[in-house]
Amino acid sequence: MAPGGARRRWLLGLPVDALTLSEATSWVLDAAHGERPRLVVTLNPEIAVGAHDDPQLLEALRSADLSVADGVGITWAARRQGEGLPGRVPGVDLVAAVLRAAGPELRVFLLGGRPGVAERAASTVERRYGTRIAGVRHGYFRRPDEVPEVCREVAASGCQLLLAGLGAGQERFLWENAEALAAPVSIGVGGTLDVLAGEVRRMPDWSSRLGVEWLLRVALDPQRWRRLPRLVRFTWMVLRGVEARP
Repeated sequence: MAPGGARRRWLLGLPVDALTLSEATSWVLDAAHGERPRLVVTLNPEIAVGAHDDPQLLEALRSADLSVADGVGITWAARRQGEGLPGRVPGVDLVAAVLRAAGPELRVFLLGGRPGVAERAASTVERRYGTRIAGVRHGYFRRPDEVPEVCREVAASGCQLLLAGLGAGQERFLWENAEALAAPVSIGVGGTLDVLAGEVRRMPDWSSRLGVEWLLRVALDPQRWRRLPRLVRFTWMVLRGVEARP
């Protein structure tokens, strides 16, 4: 079921599938009715750099059933490497497209964000798309002994799609606990829950088309400057052809 084959590209030692938003949406909807857990990665430069320093994250990304180009930096790296991609598939757009297409036929669990964020995001999702919310839980669990409880809650919900906004390393968590979570599809969605909850404003479409979305976000939220070192490092890795290795 994974795209694989001629449609899978490799950038910095990481997979990215050459699918359009429509194709990725269809893939997720099909997988949501499957029997085994599948991991979807929305790859961006920060995740790519993180994999260079984290062997477990690297293994998780390489094991992804579907990996799409979330960040403009990924499509730039693909062009520079001569690998054709049909364009970006931003995580927030993929989530919206899947929920819109499925409506009440999909049971979704929202995991992540500060206490209260997942609940507000769930209200938006129910109102906007008619989605059935299987459960919600905040992402502020850090101790190893809390993980089994989280997994049991997700598994008991009977969700078909798990949207996890757990920040750095979220893909590692989903991959390591895939069987215990028992969700047919898990997607690491970063700040998408914050957007749905109204905590973060979505940037206008024109900023994405012009490739200045990140600069606009920085202008509105100067704290994002702390991410700059990773973006600089990503650029260096692409220019030098450095691949993430275990």
